Amino acid sequence: MPSAALKRLLFASASLLLAAACSSAADRDTAHASAGWSDTGVNAVSRAVPGAGVVAVTGLRPDGALETVVDDLATGRRLWTRQATMVGRLPGMGVQPPAVAGPVVVSLEPRSGGPWKAMVVARDARTGEHRWSRGVHSTFGPVACGVNVCLAESTAQRNPRFVVLEGATGRTLWRLRGLAEVQHADRDRVVVFRMARRPVLAAHSADSGRRLWEFPVEDAVGRGVDLSGGWSFGAAGDLLLGHIAPARRGRSLSAYGFFALRLADGSPVWSHPRQLRVYPSPNPAVGLVTREVGASGSFEGFARIDTRTGRKLAAIPAAAVPRGSQWWLSFSTDLSVLGFWLPGGRGSAFDLYRAAAVPTDTLRTWSFCSTDPQPLRLAGGAPGFFPVAPLCAYDLATGAKAADPGPPPAWYTGSANGHRVWRDEQGALHATHDTTGSTPGMYG
Repeated sequence: MPSAALKRLLFASASLLLAAACSSAADRDTAHASAGWSDTGVNAVSRAVPGAGVVAVTGLRPDGALETVVDDLATGRRLWTRQATMVGRLPGMGVQPPAVAGPVVVSLEPRSGGPWKAMVVARDARTGEHRWSRGVHSTFGPVACGVNVCLAESTAQRNPRFVVLEGATGRTLWRLRGLAEVQHADRDRVVVFRMARRPVLAAHSADSGRRLWEFPVEDAVGRGVDLSGGWSFGAAGDLLLGHIAPARRGRSLSAYGFFALRLADGSPVWSHPRQLRVYPSPNPAVGLVTREVGASGSFEGFARIDTRTGRKLAAIPAAAVPRGSQWWLSFSTDLSVLGFWLPGGRGSAFDLYRAAAVPTDTLRTWSFCSTDPQPLRLAGGAPGFFPVAPLCAYDLATGAKAADPGPPPAWYTGSANGHRVWRDEQGALHATHDTTGSTPGMYG
């Protein structure tokens, strides 16, 4: 993918504020769950978060204000909406989604007056009834840690901290000093990414916060990490897979690459420095296709990596990559094919198991719907925020968008107990129940 395009899409990927009444029936198209459903009365700009029988998302109103929108997961019926805001979130992180923690939805609501700039508010997932609230000066936004809530607070101040709150009451269970973001949580542990000059991953007891293990990420990708490039993580069984993206420093790049750790003790399993995560792509825990970078910083070929062992399974050499900067990366629904989509022209494609070229006459792959994403016009003028980028299907033989392609692939949407939820080009929310189990999507 061209570097300029990658830079734009990193904003959209990474890798998301006034009250609104429920939409009328004329504004919505809700069907039975067996056929899926659509909510056209919302302009979803964050990723959608399912849980507790609902799906919660941050929407953008026509006046530029944000709102928390909660729908019934099975039917798409609107349950409730509330005002939402952002204070202290980095643009490259995208618009924050709500958190669904046990039976509550937790989001950031505006506050007028008082010492706080906003309130972290937990509401009953189905009724929207207030359960508890906590004032904050600035925050990345709430994230579910199982039935509890993880929160980076005072992110725009000199004394930031990370807190874990009891989901049912908002009571503080434990806290850490410094900037941190949760990357994995289970019954026993919470794994956080601590954003420091020498960033580390650290696992803490879910109950007490006692540190269980710690791993400096520079041990995997090299010294000189610059977090302004971005990062992404995903859990696959007993492994935590991570990617640190590069930031440009003059003519050189900061340290970057992929690695895997054991969740039980933080011990390293494998690492691939100087490899890029490609966009679009599945979560690293679902499938790993990387782009290699030469010693001079030039883009080279692509490789499929075994997430368990780090072994290279297939390699597409740099000579096979189309010349020029007009093509965009794409993938087949089953991730077996990597395509180079050329808008309005014939593209090319390669089998990701045999690294061999494949015919494109009838081949359909998925890529971003827009090659020129535009930043959101948010009330208050917060710059640099993009909505979650939707995917569209393309016929590689012609470069045209495919007609009636159906739902986007599961590697993009992820799933929660078989439910898959996504936003389209207009920001409408869609869902289908066509699989089983739970897997992370492209955005986590």
